[in-house]
Amino acid sequence: GCRPRLRAAVHYTAGCLCQDVAEDKGVQFSKQAVAAIAEITFRQCGTTFGCFLIICRHAKRSTVNSEDVKLLARRSNSLLKYITQKSEELTSNNMEQKEKKKKKSSAAKGRRTSEEQEAPVSESEDSNMA
Repeated sequence: GCRPRLRAAVHYTAGCLCQDVAEDKGVQFSKQAVAAIAEITFRQCGTTFGCFLIICRHAKRSTVNSEDVKLLARRSNSLLKYITQKSEELTSNNMEQKEKKKKKSSAAKGRRTSEEQEAPVSESEDSNMA
């Protein structure tokens, strides 16, 4: 399965983050500390996903949405604020994309309509020529 690869990815990412903190704060992390942080993170993710399943079952849904994530993050004001901000950004970006698609679609329809209007004229000219 993907579990060993996921665990390795979490371990790698934890190592990168620890290295960044070490460089920024002038503190060192032992290999054992990095491994422990990675394992805690991996287990916490498993617990969090389990909570999402419970929430979805309770709501009789099969899709986790941003409100579910906010519900689990409510105990950490800074995390909740961050998630809310990102959620709003995503919603805004999605709305902008939909507007762009509508404009493109409307422009394409406008061209098709003018082409369709021209087509009967050329057909009638052709029939007059025959």
